[in-house]
Amino acid sequence: MAEIASSLSPDRPTLGDPVRTEHADGRRRILFIRWLRHVHGWIGLWGAALGLLFGSTGILLNHRAVLRIPAAQAQVSTVQIPLPRPAPADTAAMDRWLRQHLELPRPAQRVRQEPARPVAWGDRRLIQPAHWTLMFATPREIVQADWWVGNGYVSVRRSANNVWATLMNLHKGVGMGVGWILLVDTLAGSIILLSLSGLLLWTRLDRRRLFGFGITAACLALTTTLALRSM
Repeated sequence: MAEIASSLSPDRPTLGDPVRTEHADGRRRILFIRWLRHVHGWIGLWGAALGLLFGSTGILLNHRAVLRIPAAQAQVSTVQIPLPRPAPADTAAMDRWLRQHLELPRPAQRVRQEPARPVAWGDRRLIQPAHWTLMFATPREIVQADWWVGNGYVSVRRSANNVWATLMNLHKGVGMGVGWILLVDTLAGSIILLSLSGLLLWTRLDRRRLFGFGITAACLALTTTLALRSM
């Protein structure tokens, strides 16, 4: 009878008891925080690898005007290249010919075609021929070709960058393809995930801390919005 009474004692938690449910919720929260800490660490490792490159080049970009850092330099050269006969019929043909003749790695990133138009010349009006501009860009060099339709040559301007200028172009994504853009997007995504996971680790999923952070974030967003509207 004593054993039966002890098993039915109100001091011992039974199935569905709030105390046991609270312990289970606390254990799940601890396991989630441990998992989140591991995720936070691995994301931070990936972000640190790219952050080192973008951080160092970002300092150069941010202070290049004030500190007059002479690290990024480019050697500029201009040549005039005779065109074949007949000349390329359109910008696509010009693109292919320039890539083959100058051994350029990829098609032009920027093509501009200005049609022929009348211009004033004193009291006369002349017809200015069409003007084509093609720009081929890589982190190490920028090649720009200008051709006035009808000329027997095309003017090519080449800017060869040193190591620092190449790093700055990598920072800005100049001349890079879709792969590099997606790689930079992973860095931006990792920063967002680090911020969110760091916030959850700081609050430890405590309701009071989450509520306090929500109020702070709302006040900051409201202040920023009002400040932007007053500008």
